[in-house]
This record gives sequence, structure tokens and C-alpha cells, in this order.
Amino acid sequence: MEKKSKSPVRKGALLRFFVVIFAIIGIFACTVGWLAGHIRQGLDLQGGTHIVMQAEDTDQNKVTPEAITQVINIMQKRVNEMGLTEPIIQREGSNRIIIELPGEKDPQKAIDTIGKTAVLQFKDEEGNVRLTGEDLKDAKEQLGQNKQPLVSLKFSDEGGKKFADLTAANVGRHIGIYLDGEMLTNPVVNEAITGGAAVITGQRTLEEAKDLAILLRSGALPVKMSVLEVRTVGPSLGQDSKDKSIVAFTIGLSLVVLFMLAVYRISGFVADTALLVYVLILLGVLYLLHATLTLPSIAGVILSIGMAVDANVLIFERFKEEIQEGKILRLAVQAGFKRAFVTIFDANMTVIITSAILFFLGSATVKGFALTLGLGVAVSMFTAITVSRTLLMLLIDANWIHNPWWFGGERGYDR
Repeated sequence: MEKKSKSPVRKGALLRFFVVIFAIIGIFACTVGWLAGHIRQGLDLQGGTHIVMQAEDTDQNKVTPEAITQVINIMQKRVNEMGLTEPIIQREGSNRIIIELPGEKDPQKAIDTIGKTAVLQFKDEEGNVRLTGEDLKDAKEQLGQNKQPLVSLKFSDEGGKKFADLTAANVGRHIGIYLDGEMLTNPVVNEAITGGAAVITGQRTLEEAKDLAILLRSGALPVKMSVLEVRTVGPSLGQDSKDKSIVAFTIGLSLVVLFMLAVYRISGFVADTALLVYVLILLGVLYLLHATLTLPSIAGVILSIGMAVDANVLIFERFKEEIQEGKILRLAVQAGFKRAFVTIFDANMTVIITSAILFFLGSATVKGFALTLGLGVAVSMFTAITVSRTLLMLLIDANWIHNPWWFGGERGYDR
């Protein structure tokens, strides 16, 4: 066979190829650290408090699915007002709730704020309940005279009328204010109060007043909650887990990059560049979705790195077969992508479907793994089909490399 003469190198196409390559590498270097640092981190990465609580039946209230849903909503409101970052509150079974509070170092404070039933009652001297927390409109912590911490109460219109009637009927007598049956304060009424407002004193610090105000604003839990388990993850342990995850991610990514370069050469380099795009897109999607990164979800990311080049492997193997059949590089690339697409789509869809099932039926840790794995596979399919193909076509259009060996094939004549 007579060796074909080489076509001249198209410098414009070659320049575009390198511009795209360096742009991808530059964007990756500048943004990957920022994205990784701004994705929400779970309890096992930054430390915090893990609490398991169980709802219990009482004579007054029974545990029902609706009551558990209401408990979760109230707890979510209390946690949000505490200012904690990225809390996780979810149901486990029929009557248990798991609460994870990253960054919270005082589990008892969290339990006192989140788990209290918080039934507020105003009682007269005979012990009759005349007003409850359901009549409240708002509660705020503030400093009173002599900088004394207190909680300022604002009643609803109906509650204001009840409170006015209560104080008018009890001038010169005590009105006890109780929380979960425990007296908070027992002031003497000097005159009828008609402004629809009251205060609760007796807090030692403004922080205590704030915690009480949070409980009152969020409302009472519909059922009694007891603590089954409390576990604290220290910041040092979380940092150690984070460091090991970074090492595992780096090793996994490096090994995949080296393998693709060794086996597929220029095609492998293109696949590695597409892998950088894959990492950026995946981290960007996790950031935009406000996903919480945990150890299981990091495992899903690391596993998906290997699967990210799986599509490229299928394409490049098909590419090699097309070259061996004598096709020119451009036609071989087009045929390789076209004929490998169905296999890639079927294989990735089975993983995505499995991930979806795990996400909707699994626990919190399984959900994190399923989310990152499913997203990773979907993103990898996109980058393999679009980014890899675009870069390869730019390189082939440049007429810079002709020998199929550089694309993972056997040594032979230039094409």
C-alpha cells in the first residue's frame, strides 16, 4: 500500500483546540476549589450533633403520621431560628425523628430548644388554664429595665381580649406563666392590661430569653418527644474525614487520568480534559441544588469518576475498530460515537434508575450517595458525548496528528 501524503496542518483549527484545552484547565484550576469549599457539608465532615428522638403516646395526644409531620415542621422552624447551618431533620420509621445539626457543639442546648413540647399556659391562682400559646402572635427576646433579659409576648386579637379579661379579673392576684407544666414566672397583676402584650421575666441571660422566644414562636409540639440517642462528632474528627476524602478523590482522579493517557494516548488526553469539565459541572449542580456533602455522597462522587470515563472507553474502543477497518480518522470518530451511543445510554440509564430508587426509598446517608452517583452518571454521559467529541473533532480538523496509534489504535499509515 502506498503511503498517503499528509495534508497541511490547519493552524486555525489547531489554535482553537489549544485555546479550548487551556480555557478548560484554567477555569478548572480557578473554580474547583471555590465550588468544593462552598458546597454544604454534613455532620460527618464538619462535626456537630446527631440526635434521635421518639414520639410517645400520652393520655391527651396519640402519635399519628400527621402529628409526626407537624413535629418535623415545628422542629425545622426552631432549628432555622437557632441559626444553625444545613440541619437535617427527617422521619425514621413511624415514630422516630433523626436530627443532625452540623456545627452544634452543645447537644443539651439543642435538645432543650428543639425537643421541648413547649406548651405555654397562663393560669390563675386556682390553677385554671385561661390562656395558651395558641393565643400568641409573636415572641421576642429583649433587654428590659436595668438590662434585665426578658421575653416580650404579642397576643393575637382574640388572645389580647382573653388576656385583658384575665388581668382585669385578677387585679392584686398572681397569674402563673407555665412552660410544659413548669412555672416560668408568677407576677402579681397591678391593673388590667389591654394592649395585647405581656412579658416573661426570669431569664438569666439574653441567650436564654432567645431560646424561650424561639420555642414560643414555633408553637407547641403536638406529641411528647423523648431522646433515644445523642452523638457528638468533634470538629477534629470531621476534619480528618474531610482530609481523607480529599486524598481519596485526588488518588481516584489521578489514577483514572493516568490510565486513560497510557491506554488511549491523545484520545485519553481528550477524555481527561472532558473529565475536568465533568467535575466542574457536577460540583456546580450540587452547589446550585444546595445539596449536603457527606461521606457517602463523596463516595458516590469518587465512584462516578471511574464511571465518567466508562463512556469514553466504549467510544474509543469502537473508534479503534473503525480505524482498523480502514476508515479515515474523521469518519472513524463519527462512527465510534454513533455506534457506541446506544450502549452508553442503556448502561447509564440502568445506573440512574437504580440511583433514583435508592434516593426515594433510602435513608439520609443512602440518599446522599444515590444523588451524587445519579447526577455523576448523567453529567458524565453529557461530557463524553459532547465535550470529548467536540475536542476530538477539533484536533482531527487541525490535521496535526495522522497516525492512528496516537488515538489508541495500532501503529500504521497516517490517515
